Formats: sequence, structure tokens, C-alpha cells
Amino acid sequence: MAMKRRGFTLIELMIVVAILGILSAIALPKFAELIRKSNEGSSKGNLGAVRSALSIYYGDMEGLYPSDLAALAVNKKYIAEIPRAKAPNYHNDRATANQDAAATVVTDAGGWAYVNHPGDADFGTLWVNCSHTDTRGGVWTSY
Repeated sequence: MAMKRRGFTLIELMIVVAILGILSAIALPKFAELIRKSNEGSSKGNLGAVRSALSIYYGDMEGLYPSDLAALAVNKKYIAEIPRAKAPNYHNDRATANQDAAATVVTDAGGWAYVNHPGDADFGTLWVNCSHTDTRGGVWTSY
């Protein structure tokens, strides 16, 4: 009695490899977009956390904002550490802040932009230091 051979032909294997190639070509850009969106969400969440710490500091100091964001993390009283601002595809992740008394605090250098001059109308305001747009088309300084 002759035994039947079991297995796949070369054509069948090539079709499977082609299908996997097509699926991966479609999926990889979507994964990159998801990573960028998650970094943007992280940055927006960090912005809210630092703004909350600024508000608590403002209340504790009876109407004064800190002259430096690092004051929020002293003894971890208001925030454990200044988180990184993530503006994917434009700037490296940075936890530093451009702290300036001038009217143009946003220098598009990444990190945070903080107005620390009491005479400025925006005193105590914090932004992401990026003038580019996020995945939804909103400018980072609008958050």
C-alpha cells in the first residue's frame, strides 16, 4: 500500500507569505500612529498633573506661583517630579521648562513653557513648548 505524503506545496507556502507581507505592511503604520497617539495622551496628562500641582502651590502660597517649576518637586510636596513633555516627531522628550519673563515663552524647543514673571498677564501659565500640531490637528500650545 502506498502512503500519501502530507504537507504543503511551494505555491501554498508562497501565498501564505504574501498574505502575511500584505497584512504587516498595513499594520505597521497603524502601530506607529498608535504609539504617537499614546505619547501625546501621556503629554496631555502630564500637563494636567503639573497644572494641578501649580494650582495647589498657588493656594498654599496664598496667591503666588513658583518662580521655577522645580519648586513643585521639592520634598515631593506637590508633585514627585516634573514629568517629561512628549511631542512625538518634533522634539525629544524633556522635563525641563523654558521659564521666561518675556511675552513669547513658547520657543518650540520641546519640554514645558512656563510664565514665571508676576507682571505678565499669563503669570503661572504652563504650556507644552511646541508650536506644531498633534495628530488631531490641534496646536500644542492650545492645551
